[in-house]
Amino acid sequence: MLAPKNIIVVGGNGAGAAAAAKAKRIAPNSNIVMFEAGGFISTGTCELPYVLSGEIKDYKNIIFFDSESFEKEKGVKVLTNHLVEKIDRSNKKITVRNLISNQTFHQYYDRLILATGSNAKKLPNINGAPLNLFTLKTVKDLLLIKNYLSKNPVRKVLIIGAGYIGLESSEAFTTLGYDVTVLDKENLPMPGVDDELRYLISDLISRNKIEFCGSVKDIKFGYKDEKIITATFNGYTKEFDLVLLALGFEPNNSLAVSSKLTIGKYGGLRVDQKLKTSDSNIYAAGDNIEVINKITGRNDYIPLATYAQQMGHIAGGNAAGGNSAARPVVKNAVVKIFDKYLVSVGLSSAEASEHKFNFISVKGIAPNLVKVMPGSDNVFGKLLVEKSSRKIIGGFFLGGKEVSGYGDLIAAFISNKIKAGELEKINYNYSPPISPFINILSILGRKLEKEFS
Repeated sequence: MLAPKNIIVVGGNGAGAAAAAKAKRIAPNSNIVMFEAGGFISTGTCELPYVLSGEIKDYKNIIFFDSESFEKEKGVKVLTNHLVEKIDRSNKKITVRNLISNQTFHQYYDRLILATGSNAKKLPNINGAPLNLFTLKTVKDLLLIKNYLSKNPVRKVLIIGAGYIGLESSEAFTTLGYDVTVLDKENLPMPGVDDELRYLISDLISRNKIEFCGSVKDIKFGYKDEKIITATFNGYTKEFDLVLLALGFEPNNSLAVSSKLTIGKYGGLRVDQKLKTSDSNIYAAGDNIEVINKITGRNDYIPLATYAQQMGHIAGGNAAGGNSAARPVVKNAVVKIFDKYLVSVGLSSAEASEHKFNFISVKGIAPNLVKVMPGSDNVFGKLLVEKSSRKIIGGFFLGGKEVSGYGDLIAAFISNKIKAGELEKINYNYSPPISPFINILSILGRKLEKEFS
């Protein structure tokens, strides 16, 4: 198969950069161009809260390439501040607007890769564009927040949304010395995980002096001088100096929709195993696509940076003439919440019930180290297991850094369809400074064996 002459990548972050670099390696003689609407490419987005808090000292440390260094190292031409406005599928060309000069031009392609990512969700009832209202999705967002903090008196911060970004950002603002209030429409923080974890997280953020207000169904804002100055919710009106929306993400697919490509249930592009869209000349990867959930076998939307990068490699390779297949994925996410880490693997109880799984659950608390060792603390763990197959379909852990490894092991069990009882039979390592005498995974395995015996 001849390599395509012209490959265009739309989007220059995780998936787009990975796709462009992989395509060039597979087809070094192809002309590959990457367009990015923003001013930065190849950035670390998961690191943004830690740049905000100052734990990472300089935002430049999370910009891994600029246009020049990417072209020099990867052989791909990059045009930032260039928005792809239209795809002419019949003639295989795109319309691009230079956002600096406002000029438009056309570019032809043999293969097109859409890596347009996701957008931060917005509230519909905001008047205008308040100067003190922000999201934290991009490096540009980060710089806008830091600039505002440096030039304006800010004491009270309102964060709307108590998921991953909301809680990470609440810690960042608290670290910087601000008073933080977090709102959510749910009654507990961290929607999407099981209630036992959510109660523990609620206690954790309360101990760290964050005010959490749940079950907020409606918010009304007061404005002055193009800023939000008050928020009214649950019968209270409170003053705030800065507002951060942390409502989660949704696929950025306006270009795909206008091009009449097939969109799935969650708003993501539908792609096949080769990451082709409904147009055989157009591939897609990243937060703008739907993936196959390994547990349910159905389409799902799981916007995680690691998956975006993996899918970008596959899409880029295949667009350049390769023949790799994307495999179903197991959700495996971790978030730092002050001195604890939460790992969520697979399905929650609510998701398992929604997908009609007949399952049992076991939970336990065990030390992460031998109790006499400095730094010993408890880990909470919970596993969900399908009754008929005895295979794990979900797991949660809240504790120290060790929970990352627990999550990876549970993800491996799920991915390889290993029965839950095997957890008890593993020879876990033991050394007082780094591991417990009896691993919580072994304890949960024993509990499961008792449930099934």
